[in-house]
Amino acid sequence: MTASTAKSIPPPLSTLTDRELYDRVMTPNYAPMTMIPERGEGVRLWDTDGKEYMDFAAGIAVSALGHAHPELCKALAEQAGKFWHVSNLLTNRPAIDLANRLCSLTFSERVFFANSGAEANEAALKLARRYALDHYGQGKTEIISFNNSFHGRTFFTVCVGGQKKYSDGFGPKPGDITHLPFNDVEALQSAVSDRTCAIIFEPVQGEGGVHPATEEFVRTARELCDRYNACLIFDEVQIGMGRSGHLFTYQKLGITPDILTSAKGLGGGFPIGAMLTTEAIADSLKVGTHGSTFGGNPMACAVACKVLEIVSDPDMLSAVESKSTLLKSELEKLNQKYDLFTQVRGDGLLLGCELSEKWKDRARDILTQCAEEGLLILMAGANVLRLAPPLIIEEKDIIAGVAVMGRAVERLNG
Repeated sequence: MTASTAKSIPPPLSTLTDRELYDRVMTPNYAPMTMIPERGEGVRLWDTDGKEYMDFAAGIAVSALGHAHPELCKALAEQAGKFWHVSNLLTNRPAIDLANRLCSLTFSERVFFANSGAEANEAALKLARRYALDHYGQGKTEIISFNNSFHGRTFFTVCVGGQKKYSDGFGPKPGDITHLPFNDVEALQSAVSDRTCAIIFEPVQGEGGVHPATEEFVRTARELCDRYNACLIFDEVQIGMGRSGHLFTYQKLGITPDILTSAKGLGGGFPIGAMLTTEAIADSLKVGTHGSTFGGNPMACAVACKVLEIVSDPDMLSAVESKSTLLKSELEKLNQKYDLFTQVRGDGLLLGCELSEKWKDRARDILTQCAEEGLLILMAGANVLRLAPPLIIEEKDIIAGVAVMGRAVERLNG
């Protein structure tokens, strides 16, 4: 675009609303709601018109401790007053502290920091291939993933993810990626070979409909990786950081991966991603083989340190289980009244509610009406409502939030 062409674009009009201005100046790859948040506190948000919303979306399972958590605000402000960025030409104390805490709380011996779940998964996949090349030579490059999985939006991760609607239309795709039916043990056993360098999956598929992996499936994946010298990668970007009632879901399953990725809840809303692995596997990331300008940012790491301290508390984690039980119970009451769901599934405070035939493919309608009534929820496809409230949500707010959903359904039902 030439300078003269750029000047021909009319300036924003003062008569436009903020949402109309958004459409004028932003790329059209998102379709956000018309409401624009202005401030938040705990599990509540207020928009620019002062309307209050209860947040059962948490920024897509990101705001694990809700909005404007005072201890996170304090951690951020303290680090902001020191320095913001130094790049990986230097290290920094918050990054060291966070890595050390992650290693002490998990199987991990080495940590790589990035800015998002996609970047953490990109690092994990690159590492798996690099490790296979270092130890087993050429040809061991196959990555096995699963239908309806989601691992990020970089071209590599979106192609490893099992949803063509996200990966098609961008030209030739990276090769040697195999997609199998999720939770299909026989298909997995038939597919893995000496060519396989990694098996990657979400312990609970988030975007793909909130489907938990079965114990048999997870155990089989671990056994096959051991047999064929492949890396088992757990993508815990969405279900990790306490959302399952354990710090990470692998601890609940009793199966340890070789590589684990985390993001979303790790920063409580501040952008950060992490790849956790063992010393032996991490050794393949020699100096210069991978990097990130902002990875290990001291502000992000300072906030994440505080998030990890709060979320890893045993009382916090045990409370997630009881809150999940209450949320399921309230949803069942709603279901009995409106015949709304065929199934409520998931783990902890990540639940997927599959709509009944009566409400088939109306997830968008219900989401929109819930927002009108003052409740923010998510979808996981046209037929699944997804709920991911902050881990700090109180029981009274769980009851109140489902009641708001009931009012929304009542309006649509009428």
